[in-house]
Amino acid sequence: MLAVRLNKAQFEYDIHSIIKAFYPAETVKVFEEGTKDFESDGENPRIFIRFGSEAIQVELSGAEYEAVLSRPEERPVVKNELKQLLYRILSEHTGKQLPWGTLTGIRPTKIAMQFLESGAAGGNEGTGSGRPSTEEEILDYMKETYYCSEEKALLAIDIARREKRILADIHYDKGYSLYIGIPFCPTTCLYCSFTSFPIFSWKTRVGEYLSALEKEIDFVREACRDKILDSVYIGGGTPTTLEPEEMRRLLKKIRESFDFSQVKEFTVEAGRADSITRDKLRVMKEYGVTRISVNPQTMNQETLDLIGRRHTVGQVEEAFRVAREEGFTNINMDLILGLPGETKAHVEHTMEAVKRLHPDSLTVHSLAIKRASKMSLWIEENGLETLHNTDETMEIAAKGAGELGMKPYYLYRQKNMSGNFENVGYATEGNYGIYNILIMEEKQTIMALGAGTISKAVYPDGRIERCDSVKDVALYIEKIDDMIDRKRRLLQMQ
Repeated sequence: MLAVRLNKAQFEYDIHSIIKAFYPAETVKVFEEGTKDFESDGENPRIFIRFGSEAIQVELSGAEYEAVLSRPEERPVVKNELKQLLYRILSEHTGKQLPWGTLTGIRPTKIAMQFLESGAAGGNEGTGSGRPSTEEEILDYMKETYYCSEEKALLAIDIARREKRILADIHYDKGYSLYIGIPFCPTTCLYCSFTSFPIFSWKTRVGEYLSALEKEIDFVREACRDKILDSVYIGGGTPTTLEPEEMRRLLKKIRESFDFSQVKEFTVEAGRADSITRDKLRVMKEYGVTRISVNPQTMNQETLDLIGRRHTVGQVEEAFRVAREEGFTNINMDLILGLPGETKAHVEHTMEAVKRLHPDSLTVHSLAIKRASKMSLWIEENGLETLHNTDETMEIAAKGAGELGMKPYYLYRQKNMSGNFENVGYATEGNYGIYNILIMEEKQTIMALGAGTISKAVYPDGRIERCDSVKDVALYIEKIDDMIDRKRRLLQMQ
């Protein structure tokens, strides 16, 4: 355990996140002095943070450090200068540098995007406002303010610039996007913490779940009748656990309920190869699905077996081939780096196999270790050192995407990511996942239907309100009218 005492409670989340990034294998406890009685063990440092009116002091195993606050009355400034101080201390103490520096949020591209949209970035002149406006100024700002590596700051700027172009025609104020969750999977993977239920246990109740979804669809159709629908995404879980006729029922209801005349993208995350059939692909094609995923996560069979993906590499290749035969020209593949036991050689093998298939987009995830997943128990038994995600493996994936003619177009981070890296979406021109960008940049209202989903209403002043649905499928079906009432109140607040 690594214990962090505070003289008063504030910024606990940020303190926990940055210390956990330096000590990923440790349990980190952040608490106000006098409220609890934790102690660091082993060789872990004892940390005590004191907040004063003009300065912050940090004591680390007897050594004392201080930062005089530049603007102590401004909370965001205090938080940033606290994180800078902690980063400098821990970097010196551990000999480590983090690729994203002090950034602990999940959307680092939003920083670059905000400056790009408010200034004239990309040109040679600044705005004269003192805010970064050229890409060179944004780069310097991210390096100096957040201690980002130059590589990661340039990646964020490059993606933000591309996102800005891709989203140029999106209807922010008058539009919305639709997400529909199918919370069933063939099995639960070792690393997964998403809301999913084994389909074999729910086969007889899928019809009830679809009926509840149809009620939500009817509500959104009326509530958003004066808005423009920009994108539709069916995710999960694994949407292709639905049988062909169940899939037809859902897609028919969606197409009959909404005006698709301005929809730029209709995605079904087909997902696992053991759930993809030609009949399901034909139903999707019949109802105008434009983008699908065939997600192997790895092309190494021994890893697939270990993580609970009950399909073979051969099934992945066959599912991809059948999807091409059925006319899908925008196919994404998801990969995870840092899976148990995988080394540079495994990642190279996966990328070579993927390049032979030649997908249209590729989403490269750094393994995120979730407390609610079976992976946490596996790590306790086998050790964190079995997870290998490095600059080198990230570069192998990026290089492979480049060889497929792809550019990075969206990026997000999660807590407890292997190697403290990021998830990056790559795509060929014209095949960018629009919904993926919208959900990360939080620039448009997302109406999310189904168990375990979260709707987000974006207001003209930039404020964002969320409304989550219950995760349990049976309770969702039982409480569907309550779920609809909550969404009605969310939209009435706009």
